[in-house]
Amino acid sequence: MRQIWIPRPGLPEVLEIRETELPEPKPHEMRIKVEAAGVNFADISGRLGIYQDLPPMPVVVGYEVGGCIDKVGENVDPEWLGKDVLGLTRFGGYSESICVGQQQVFQRPVGMTAFEGAALPVNYLTAYQLVCVMGGIRAGETVLVHSAGGGVGIAAIQLAKHRGAKVIGTASTGKHEYLTQIGVDHCIDYRKEDFEKKVMEITGGAGVELVLDAVGGKSFKKSYRSLAATGRLGMFGISSAAVGKSRNRIAFFKMVANLPWFKFTPIELINHNKGVFGVNLGRLWGELDRVESWMEDLLELYREGHIKPRVDATFEFSETAEAHHYIQDRKNIGKVLLVP
Repeated sequence: MRQIWIPRPGLPEVLEIRETELPEPKPHEMRIKVEAAGVNFADISGRLGIYQDLPPMPVVVGYEVGGCIDKVGENVDPEWLGKDVLGLTRFGGYSESICVGQQQVFQRPVGMTAFEGAALPVNYLTAYQLVCVMGGIRAGETVLVHSAGGGVGIAAIQLAKHRGAKVIGTASTGKHEYLTQIGVDHCIDYRKEDFEKKVMEITGGAGVELVLDAVGGKSFKKSYRSLAATGRLGMFGISSAAVGKSRNRIAFFKMVANLPWFKFTPIELINHNKGVFGVNLGRLWGELDRVESWMEDLLELYREGHIKPRVDATFEFSETAEAHHYIQDRKNIGKVLLVP
């Protein structure tokens, strides 16, 4: 069986294919024959050596896969054999086969491809937590989605529009046409425009009810200032620390220095009627009952046609470095997948 390993921090070219034994499912586990594996920014942060939850290197990353069940362990209903599924993986997803706990596996709805299955878990669970669970967006409210052309961004847009919200999205100009097609009401080119100023112009100085920000650093400050009264800032990443294709300590410490360490104080939040929260799906492995219920909601939304993952590009295992380059070059509109 082949896997993609990160042997040490570095450029995408450090990624390497290794042969290993086919895994055997333990009790309450199922083995998925992987047809597609999702690539996420956490994987890239891990390769750069700046992802705090990464196990010691060498390591196989990957949080999600789509495929079919080819073996089950003890205490698992054999009816699962042969079923088309999607699965959440705690690392190890860059593999031809992987064993995961039964609670992390979901049967794919009729019509959902393995590619869509691999594109759904991380992006849509993150967006669901941001928009629906903690962000509590409602009809008529406005949400500002940073990195709107990425996987989480597109998922958040679909969920927000389903709830009747207005959406402002930041993305490079080349992505604006697609974002407009899927319902974004106003697009901002973050490379050329001050998003805080544009948000205030668009909202007549009122601000927005929800901001989704995975950029970090000074972006958190500007996003907070873009909130209306009763507005909420959802923080779910620090992509501004990942500058360049190899570890950049200067960029990391610059991002840390620009964090709003003394801005979100209790008195500040009370006096301005604002809320700030964080989301890290990778820290919810002890809350699988909760995550499972969110996934069931998402699969029902898929069946009803309200959400649909957009697969932008697929790469073979031998092209994993190119997949990482593709994301870091900000080329993707939607999900990037690896195909064994």
